[in-house]
Amino acid sequence: MQGPLSSLKILDFSTLLPGPFASLLLADMGAEVLRVESPSRPDLLRVMPPHDGGVSAGHAYLNRNKRSIALDLKRAEAVEVVKQLVLEYDIVLEQFRPGVMDKLGVGYEALKAINPRLIYVSITGYGQTGPYKDRAGHDINYLALSGLAAQTGRLGSGPLPLGVQVADVAGGSFHAVMGLLAAVIQRQQSGEGQYIDISMTDCAFTLHAMGGASYLACGEEPTMESQALNGGSFYDYYRTRDGRWLSVGSLEPQFMQQLCTALGRPELAMRGLSRRPEEQQALKRELQVEFELRDFAEWCELFAGLDACVEPMLSLAEAVEHPQLKARGLVTEVPRGAMPAQKQIACPIKFSTGLPAPRHVGAPLGAHTEEVLRGLGYSVEQIAELKAGKVIG
Repeated sequence: MQGPLSSLKILDFSTLLPGPFASLLLADMGAEVLRVESPSRPDLLRVMPPHDGGVSAGHAYLNRNKRSIALDLKRAEAVEVVKQLVLEYDIVLEQFRPGVMDKLGVGYEALKAINPRLIYVSITGYGQTGPYKDRAGHDINYLALSGLAAQTGRLGSGPLPLGVQVADVAGGSFHAVMGLLAAVIQRQQSGEGQYIDISMTDCAFTLHAMGGASYLACGEEPTMESQALNGGSFYDYYRTRDGRWLSVGSLEPQFMQQLCTALGRPELAMRGLSRRPEEQQALKRELQVEFELRDFAEWCELFAGLDACVEPMLSLAEAVEHPQLKARGLVTEVPRGAMPAQKQIACPIKFSTGLPAPRHVGAPLGAHTEEVLRGLGYSVEQIAELKAGKVIG
């Protein structure tokens, strides 16, 4: 089976999480992705623990269905290989700081001159312009500067370091895929490629879908525990008697009525409609008292039969076994040569025509170098010479 993106061929120069997650989505949907890696400075994700069978589990997942070629881009011979590849692989994804690819001789203008249909996507922390364009950063920094962290946390303890990389993935990866596919559609109409500048901070900033609109139009700035959905109302997490947690999202009156009736406090339902902060905080305290009267399992059993927008907070191990996630097929088994298949998170996008089964986990560094060079017409002798000169790995 071929996926819906089987016509796309992508050269992926990215490392770690943002770019590789973007190209994972593309590869899962059928695109042919060829990673271009340094033979002497491998992607740090390759050595990041934990390891399964001697291979980083994170690398095996984020780089499944992709091939790997090892090229020292500081060598002219390697740059020549890239220039030959972009005649066929007409989409480039890279994640270096601004200007690095230009210095290496494989920037957008250099490669566009070879293939005008080239689509070139750059993912950086702060974008290709502005005073921060050359500044180092990580997910926590992008969330801080974008204003997202300022409304996520508790007044008494401050912002929370999130367990997932929101700016990297929801910002960089998802927006890179959207921009890339939009450029592909335009290229189909115009025949021309283009350059796409993705800033993880920019993209994180646009996640202010509700709070940003309120502030820019009305001057109402969201702060910690000031909004209905960030702890400023009863919409929150509640601890059970045995120290577990339940999520309560019973915003609509019909759901709030079911919640309060299940707690044995139907008279509390009308108080959920109040917009006064002090009344919402008082309601939260009363709800917390009720939730602490029973254990987690008892509440789960009770709310399983109700449509009240109350769900248990699960660990990852519990989520993997949840019947809803299992029914959706969110865990898949990915081949890895002679070793048993590895369990990984599956592609979440469901097509009525289906997707091809995962082909393999992330490939060893340079596993496909010789195969790719042979496809470009290099002889056995030429490949041996490049290897001896450490141009390839």
